[in-house]
Amino acid sequence: MEWRDEGIILGTRKHGETSAILEVMTRAHGRHLGLVRGGRSRKQQPVLQPGNRVDLLWRARLDEHLGTFQAEAIEMNAARLMDSAVAVYGLQTMAQHLRLLPERDAHGGLYEALTVMIVHLGDADAAGELVARFELLILDELGFGLDLSQCAATGTRQDLAYVSPKSGRAVSREAGAPWRDKMLALPAFLQRGSGLRADPAAVEDAFRLTGFFFTRHVYEPRGIEPPDARSGFLAALRKHHARGRTLAEDNAAREIIT
Repeated sequence: MEWRDEGIILGTRKHGETSAILEVMTRAHGRHLGLVRGGRSRKQQPVLQPGNRVDLLWRARLDEHLGTFQAEAIEMNAARLMDSAVAVYGLQTMAQHLRLLPERDAHGGLYEALTVMIVHLGDADAAGELVARFELLILDELGFGLDLSQCAATGTRQDLAYVSPKSGRAVSREAGAPWRDKMLALPAFLQRGSGLRADPAAVEDAFRLTGFFFTRHVYEPRGIEPPDARSGFLAALRKHHARGRTLAEDNAAREIIT
C-alpha cells in the first residue's frame, strides 16, 4: 500500500529511541498517523513541527496498518507561529477539533481551510475570527451545522441577531425579541457575505455560540471535556485585546497632553 499527498503537521510523539509518530491533516486522506524512522534526528526535527506543510509518502503492507511516512518540507511555518501565543494555542485548538473526526476520513474543505488559517494565525486581530469560523466548519462536518442563512421564524435574511439554542438556526432581532434572554447572540461577522470584521466582544459571542453547540452535541455525549488549548487560545486573545486597549489609551493621553 502506498500513496503520496501533502499535509499540515498537527503533532508528533516519541517512538523508541530515534523514531516519531507523526500526525498530519492531509488533503486527500484526512487526519492520518504514520511512523517516521529517524524522526528525532537533528535533520528531521525542524521539519516535523506543528504547522509545517509537508510532502508525504506513506507506505504499509496493509491499509489498516500504521505505516511509515517520508516527509519533506514544503512550507516551514512552525518558527513563525511559535512567536505568538495566540497562534500556538490556535493551532492546538484546531488540531484538537480535527481529532473529533474519524481518522483517515477525507475532509478536503477542512484541509483547505486549515492552510488558510496557518497563513494568518500570526495576526492576532484576525485569528479569533478565523478559528471561530473553523469551529463552525467542524460542527458542520460532524453533522451539527448551524443554519445562519435566514430567520427560522420569518424567513428574512435581514437583521439576524440571535441563534436558537434548540434548533441552531438564526433568528431576526424582531422575531427573537420576546425570547432574547434565552437566545444566543449571533455576531454579524459570522453571517455569510457580511464582509464585517469582528471586535473583541463579537469574538467572545462567537466562541460562546460555538462552545454551546460543541458542549451539547459533542463533549457531553462523548463524555469528554473541552480542550484546554481552546481556553488557552481565548485567554491569549483577551490578553492581546487588553494590551491593544492599553496602547490606544496611552496614545490618546499623549495626544491630549501634546
